[in-house]
Amino acid sequence: MAEKGSVIIVGVGPGLGASLARRFAREGHPIALAARTQAKVDAIAGEVAGLGVKVLGAAIDGTDEAAVTDLVARTEKELGPLEVAVYNASGRAIKSILDLTAQDMEDSWRKSCLGGFFLGREAARRMLPRGHGTILMTGATASMRGGKNFAAFAVGKFGLRALAQSMAREFGPQGIHVAHINIDGGIMSERVKDMVKDRPKDSFLEPDAIADVYYGLHKQHRSTWSQEIDLRPWVEKF
Repeated sequence: MAEKGSVIIVGVGPGLGASLARRFAREGHPIALAARTQAKVDAIAGEVAGLGVKVLGAAIDGTDEAAVTDLVARTEKELGPLEVAVYNASGRAIKSILDLTAQDMEDSWRKSCLGGFFLGREAARRMLPRGHGTILMTGATASMRGGKNFAAFAVGKFGLRALAQSMAREFGPQGIHVAHINIDGGIMSERVKDMVKDRPKDSFLEPDAIADVYYGLHKQHRSTWSQEIDLRPWVEKF
């Protein structure tokens, strides 16, 4: 059996990032994990390595161009040809327009959008010569509309969505599947469970169920590629 290509996930944590890592690892893909803190990376890397795949963990700032470029190069060198790249990071400043600073706006855009550009570009540079690969961008409700007090977040997420569309139109005809996933609702976590004990568990998105969709996007036949998909709980208003 041919070895599976490597997967990079930038923006891992105990929720969706960990679920994505486990999902692709169960299919035999070696995994590169990146987050801002080493403790967060190590906790997830140990669990994923237990599934029998090679794991590369890196504590990096996803908005640092050199760090992202180096991570992609290390992934190919240590884990093999890159097959899937997932940008799962974001930044937000929940404030009135009147209280937002230039730094708030820039930080949110850098974390929600610029980092996705760095990862997407470096992934595409390696995938294009091989003629295949998948690049997935995690969006949010703010990708589709700007809400009160969420201007900074929306600017960054709108930008990431635009980036994914542009990349899909450029690279799709060359064999690279680029998709944007609009996660329209709250994601279930241990903290959320404690806060909403009186609500049905599946009124929040289950991270493992989201990860199944990401893996399904990667496995889509190219005659039916999705460029954008909405995920929301059955109770969510939209």
